[in-house]
Amino acid sequence: MRRRQFITLLGGALADQAIPANAQEPVRVRTVGALVGFANDAEAKARVDAFEQGLKREGWSLGQNLRIEYRYAEGDSARMQALAKELVELKPDCVLGQSTPVTAALMRATRTIPIVFVAVSDPIGSGFVTCMARPGGNITGFTILHATIAGKYLEMLKEMVPQLVRVAIMYNPNSVPDAGKFFSRPFIASATKLKVRPITAEVHDPSEIENAIVKLGRESGSGLVLVPDNFMSVHRDLIISLTAQFRIPAIYPYRYFAEAGGLMSYGVHAIDQFRRASEYVSRILRGAKPADLPVQAPTKFELVINLRTAKALGLVVPKILLAGAEQVIE
Repeated sequence: MRRRQFITLLGGALADQAIPANAQEPVRVRTVGALVGFANDAEAKARVDAFEQGLKREGWSLGQNLRIEYRYAEGDSARMQALAKELVELKPDCVLGQSTPVTAALMRATRTIPIVFVAVSDPIGSGFVTCMARPGGNITGFTILHATIAGKYLEMLKEMVPQLVRVAIMYNPNSVPDAGKFFSRPFIASATKLKVRPITAEVHDPSEIENAIVKLGRESGSGLVLVPDNFMSVHRDLIISLTAQFRIPAIYPYRYFAEAGGLMSYGVHAIDQFRRASEYVSRILRGAKPADLPVQAPTKFELVINLRTAKALGLVVPKILLAGAEQVIE
């Protein structure tokens, strides 16, 4: 009996010692939602990669302590509403929203889950924040271009093509701030100053895009300005093809337009915005409140000029534009 008691006691003691040695606290997996306004294409993948790499540098590991749920709205406003609701129902710890209409959809879906936006032009005017320095609610993020960029686009296009007589600004009113007035006002003011006839082309589907460009191409001395717009990004191949067919010089908001054959682009470094957003998302996952994180302005801009397209249009690119270009496609 003594021997049995000794073995029992010894086994119990060893078991007691083994528990603390083997016991591990369960890893808490955080969930991040991401709603992107355009399609799940190569450009979206580049942004997603930058976002995930940024989170990795912040100490997060997919599949271990982090899960990301991605949704792509493909420029469709109704789809944005449905996907925003779907993401919110997952009860994520934070949501990344790309663009003004996406952020608006997310805000309608929740006033409590933290939201970090990118590619938003007018966060105060859109009602997302009350103050840039102290947003005050559940939303903060990173802005892109001020309204005056539309006027600058026209100035740059006029510098590239001095003989411009009329220029259209084209957008989907469902995809841009203030139904387009945010950009169209400074565009019209700049056109008046440059003695160029301004045209506002509101489009809602591919057929309206085609009609607008065909109409513009019927008259010589025409040009086209595009502002940041998910709908335009989704249909960029159609737009670039039509402007080439009707020999219309155009300026675009992102480098991937020029890389795909557009004449020139000027805008923020879109991938950098996703990289910077990962820092805010990480801080929120660790306890920071969006209300205390100031909305940040863009820090990187890039001008891209496609010389092949310029040559096809019979244009000589001014040296001052070439000197300021981040990339020249030859």
